[in-house]
Formats: sequence, structure tokens, C-alpha cells
Amino acid sequence: MASKKHRSSGKNRTMIFSAWNYKMLALGMFLVLAGFLAMYAENEVEGIISLYISPIVIMAGYISVIIAILKHDDGSSAAQSES
Repeated sequence: MASKKHRSSGKNRTMIFSAWNYKMLALGMFLVLAGFLAMYAENEVEGIISLYISPIVIMAGYISVIIAILKHDDGSSAAQSES
């Protein structure tokens, strides 16, 4: 007979990201979207928003997404090593 594989119930699993990481990720995605929408709304190539404000907002969004992905909470690694 074929052997059945038993799966763990997942009670001991910890989340990869904390709530802070998800909030920063959402904030970064919002900033990127807002920057592109502001650039689209102005609809000028040499406008002040398109040249100066939107790129800064978009870069701030990308930086916050990168920080949200790379930041690791020290408490979560201790919880993983115990299980």
C-alpha cells in the first residue's frame, strides 16, 4: 500500500513578517502608486510635480518597501529556534 504523508497542523509555524513589516510594505506601495498617479495627473513633461515631487515620492516608496522586506525582528528568530 502507498504510505500516507502526515502534515503538521501548522500550530508551531511563525509568520515571516511582523505587523510592522506589513504596514511598511503597504505604505511603500501606496507611496509608489501615489507618485505615479501624481505624475499622470499633472500630464506635463516639464511640470514641477513630474520633475521633482513625484520621483522623490516614488523613491521613498521603493526604499520603504526594501526596508520592510529586509528588516528582521530579532524576537521572531528566537521563537523559531525554540520550536
